[in-house]
Amino acid sequence: MADSQGLYLLINPNGSKLWRVKYRVTGVERKLSLGAYPEITLAEARALRDAARKQLAHAVDPGVAKRQARVEASIRAGNGFGVIAKELIQKQQKEGLAPRTLEKQRWLLKLLGADFARRPVADITPYELLSELKKQEKRGRLETARRLRSFASRVFRYAVASARAERDPAQMLQGALITPPIKHFAAITDAAEFGALLRAIDGYQGDPSVMYAL
Repeated sequence: MADSQGLYLLINPNGSKLWRVKYRVTGVERKLSLGAYPEITLAEARALRDAARKQLAHAVDPGVAKRQARVEASIRAGNGFGVIAKELIQKQQKEGLAPRTLEKQRWLLKLLGADFARRPVADITPYELLSELKKQEKRGRLETARRLRSFASRVFRYAVASARAERDPAQMLQGALITPPIKHFAAITDAAEFGALLRAIDGYQGDPSVMYAL
């Protein structure tokens, strides 16, 4: 069933109805799929047809542009935050980062949640990340929220370095989180007591690893 300006509705023997639009590129007739009726209404199909005609007016083949957009969407889906984060952790493991540190990073990734991990790394906004960090703040985990921001920043910077993102939204959140209160620990400030500590360290003859650490 023809509409106008190349738009028509293809009715298949099984009853399905599909919008198509005919157009020409360098004299060759081509067809562009616009979706199914009634999910795509007549008004929406006409708007899509008009958008395709504008692309043709700017020497852009709408069929090729649609395929490119589909490929780009597939690439973005494969470049989720979680995928990039795991890749970075594997890289750090090969570089000899301590197993305990690697385990902490996996734990931080898990804290961000599965939904966030699936988000294309290039599409994540500062607000999205802040929303996840604020969840930790509401639980009173101020230091965890700070470490999460730092971890996310490392993942974003790695994505930028590997040409899968253009910016680090975590960098924009510096100063947005509550600063954890500083905890002061007891220290020897008396000179005589400090001397006794040095002598005790020098005279320690226990476990070799403790000796080296001292």
